[in-house]
Amino acid sequence: MPDTIRRREFLKKSSAVVLAGSLTSAKTTLGDDRAGQQGLLAGAAEVDISPLKLPVLASGGFLERTGNELHDHLFARGLVLDDGQKRLAMVVVDTLMMPREMLDGVKQKAAESTGIPAENILISATHTHTAPSVMGALGTGVDEDYAAFLPGKLVECIEQAAETLEPARVGWASVIDSEDTNCRVWFRRPDRIDEDPFGKRTIRAMMHPGYQNPDYLGPCGPEDPELSVLSVARPDGSVLAVVANYSMHYFGAAPVSADYFGRFAAMVSEELSRRGGNKPCIAMMSHGTSGDQHWMDYSQPRKAIDLETYARRVADRALEAIGKVEYRDGASLDAAQTTLTLRRRLPDEERKAWAETLVAAMGERTKPANRPEVYAREQMVLLAEPERQVPVQVLRIGDLAITAIPCEVYAITGLKLKAQSPFAHTMNVELAGGGEGYIPPPELFPFGGYNTWPARTAGLETTTEPKVVEALLGMLEQLSGKPRSALAKTTGPYVEAILAAGPIAHWPLDDIAGFEAANPAGRPGKYEAGIARFLEGPETPGLSRSDGPARAAHFAGGRVAAACPLGDDYSVEMWIYNCLPSDARAVTGYFFSRGPDGVKGAPGDHLGIGGTYRDGSLAGKLIFFNGDQRDQLVVGKTDIVPGAWHHIVLVRQGSRVAVYLNGQTAPELEGELAPGCPVDETSVFIGGRSDNLFNFEGKVCQVAIYDRALSPQDVAAHHRAAVR
Repeated sequence: MPDTIRRREFLKKSSAVVLAGSLTSAKTTLGDDRAGQQGLLAGAAEVDISPLKLPVLASGGFLERTGNELHDHLFARGLVLDDGQKRLAMVVVDTLMMPREMLDGVKQKAAESTGIPAENILISATHTHTAPSVMGALGTGVDEDYAAFLPGKLVECIEQAAETLEPARVGWASVIDSEDTNCRVWFRRPDRIDEDPFGKRTIRAMMHPGYQNPDYLGPCGPEDPELSVLSVARPDGSVLAVVANYSMHYFGAAPVSADYFGRFAAMVSEELSRRGGNKPCIAMMSHGTSGDQHWMDYSQPRKAIDLETYARRVADRALEAIGKVEYRDGASLDAAQTTLTLRRRLPDEERKAWAETLVAAMGERTKPANRPEVYAREQMVLLAEPERQVPVQVLRIGDLAITAIPCEVYAITGLKLKAQSPFAHTMNVELAGGGEGYIPPPELFPFGGYNTWPARTAGLETTTEPKVVEALLGMLEQLSGKPRSALAKTTGPYVEAILAAGPIAHWPLDDIAGFEAANPAGRPGKYEAGIARFLEGPETPGLSRSDGPARAAHFAGGRVAAACPLGDDYSVEMWIYNCLPSDARAVTGYFFSRGPDGVKGAPGDHLGIGGTYRDGSLAGKLIFFNGDQRDQLVVGKTDIVPGAWHHIVLVRQGSRVAVYLNGQTAPELEGELAPGCPVDETSVFIGGRSDNLFNFEGKVCQVAIYDRALSPQDVAAHHRAAVR
């Protein structure tokens, strides 16, 4: 039998051949018993989509630029799978992003010519920033010639893959590649907030802070370091096609170029072809949830690396994953799609007037010359189309799910989907089915920055991300016939020690979504604006999770507010990680507070880290303060060094206050201080003071409150449970 034959020809072959392709794998996968009896067929194709003439308008910057040289070829790479009952198609395109309207047309034409339903076709962009523009965004228009050329090539890719179906086996695996992706969106210092294109000082978080830039404090979100592969092999073991998935934005190249995605595809294809007796293999890298991910590690000094080296590193990790694949002889296929109607964030009257003034001043000039002009013009675009139809999609291949999102989403969104998916393995592909811009989770919008500035690149309503996640989880449940998985919880000896001590409240602050701080011991707390979720927590043996490292919340101006009846005697235990230098302001930050919300003078109990107050004599030391009226202050002895985790326990017994640091039985600070508020005051705040003055800048996790005084021995035992 030839390596590639048309499906109609294949079905005419002898029944013995047909049955040979339907052998059941020893490792059963979801829905395999529903697959067609001829077994799985697969076809792959690679179509050159390089521009036929230069120069071209190149996407990927704030302002328009041109590509005058073809540095390497661009491709559309496709895979078609057929289980005898249903067919699926996936295409990965070397381009920045493609509009939904274009892709809807491509899918419809491909459906007509191949019989593959449009909703079963997934088309995504690699997100190279150096390809011809097929979608207007920011200061770049559409390269009309190329935009007319590309759709036909995408249809051609699907047709070629559908015409070359052959018997195949399929499998998937993943590796963790933490070295090659990092969070690229960082918090700015609260005293160094920058100006946005609208002339307002709102930039509390921004992408690409620079290496070890002192104006920035730390990342706004987690990484998703999983590199997944879907591998399709011929019966003889040679690999026909690979669809990889990794959450890294792009490397950086000169236009016109496929960026690292092209070199990755070539490297993996060449190696697998060599291993398979020089039979052709088509590999492709789909774009994971990488709206806030990049290869640079801004917490470390700059390292010299070029595109070729980076691509080789990622390719080697992908080959490692492919080596782990357990192939199945059959896998049933299915798909689901739904379309969300979502509003765009439109300018208010003040911003509209500002935009109209700038656009009018441009006169007959159609190309913006600076960022304010870019965003002024974008406001007009948003007003002209105040809502968008946003398709989201899921493909099922046995017990593998592939979600498709037509937006740039953050790694935390991908982690939410993977953690709750009922499938054995889930890959998330962004910029699939369209290009609707960034959709950060709702809690990150208050920090501003490029990824939130209203434009076609980031214009959808602030509740888009949870709506997309919910729609995808619903389809994952539908296609699997199973409920979504429960989110993992932080466990380990330390958590066990806390709960055994009987707290009246325990906020792990490891929540991945929502505005409630989960409390296994009672009522939840409330996340206020100004807190990011799911950052890395303490790296200590006593804390563990099934889905990765321990997690913490990052406080950047917000608080967790709750009610706890404490009385005269109480204890508060937590882990803190300060990010702000101690010379930045009078008080570096308060991380626990008890007192009435918003009352001037902050009557109550407040624990934090000293700053420049009193000529800096308190800088970096723990401080306990009972409000302006009583004005009593106790100071610790040890410098709380930024960038390190510390275990803190506050104990109040009547008028006696003691604070313990890192499991020491001798108090770090102690003194006689009258309660700053009535003993029946129940309002408590984590990560900030009761009057919102000098709120904490850093991470906090595993907060426990007790309605009694912990002993020094209790404190030491809890710390031992964490570190041993």
